[in-house]
Amino acid sequence: MSSFSVTEPSKRSKWMAGSLVIIYALVTMLPLAWIMLTGFKSPADAISYPPKMVFEPTLEGYVNLFTTRTRQTQDFLANNPPENWADEIVRQYDMVIVGPSKFGERFMNSVIIGFGSTFLSVFLGTLAAYAFSRFKIPLADDLLFFILSTRMMPPIAVAIPIFLMYRNIGLSDTHLGMILLYTAVNISLAVWLLKGFIDEIPREYEEAALIDGYTRFQAFYKVVLPQAATGIASTAIFCLIFAWNEYAFAVLLTSATAQTAPPFIPTIIGVGGLDWPAVAAGATIFLLPVMIFTILLRKHLLRGITFGAVRK
Repeated sequence: MSSFSVTEPSKRSKWMAGSLVIIYALVTMLPLAWIMLTGFKSPADAISYPPKMVFEPTLEGYVNLFTTRTRQTQDFLANNPPENWADEIVRQYDMVIVGPSKFGERFMNSVIIGFGSTFLSVFLGTLAAYAFSRFKIPLADDLLFFILSTRMMPPIAVAIPIFLMYRNIGLSDTHLGMILLYTAVNISLAVWLLKGFIDEIPREYEEAALIDGYTRFQAFYKVVLPQAATGIASTAIFCLIFAWNEYAFAVLLTSATAQTAPPFIPTIIGVGGLDWPAVAAGATIFLLPVMIFTILLRKHLLRGITFGAVRK
């Protein structure tokens, strides 16, 4: 008789599970791979039908993304040879590069607003979660539900009131206004996630620290925070993803100074219409910071998702 384990999966089950994971990964990565490849296509290849799987790669999309161009006469082009490889690419359309585009500025706005609101959300969320977890707060359950209810309302429902309020107090189209807005939206997620993590940290650790002469703040800083690092990292990832990809508020509340990349990328116009290679190049570059941030914290993310799943 062959031995059979109830807890250990069979080789067939492992093979089927692995195959499903690989198929799911390929399906989910296909759109990202297509966007990245489109960034290296010419405008004609990007809109060709049927779609071209084999094409001659070019950096035209990235050049159009980072530069501003203008059309010139043949005499001007003949008397002014190309200065670099990027200028040679745009010369095929009888154009010359006159300066940088606004993508770099919009990308930096996304970095400032995204990471700024993430830091503020995690900082305030950690303090609030610790208070809810360790102290007896009147109507704590009602307050937690009220905090969570802010995530239930669709952004477009409050976009107009926020726009009018921001216009009156001078926060419209400012970095501070967008950071505060994204923090207000993200703090509910931060409080609920971090409260669950802090609840799992035994109170005995803090009590021992208090007996040894630590103050409440020192016990929180030196005992609770290191134990909650996994939850803080996981919460930061989810907060950053929302702030980084948010579109509705960014379109309505920003136009020039604090405009982020999501509303700017779809407005990139090329010769004869939307410049799809430049749009794809912008989307690829815009994806990188969140991808790198998530990869750096991936171990904390996996531990954070399963934290507290098995209790003794």
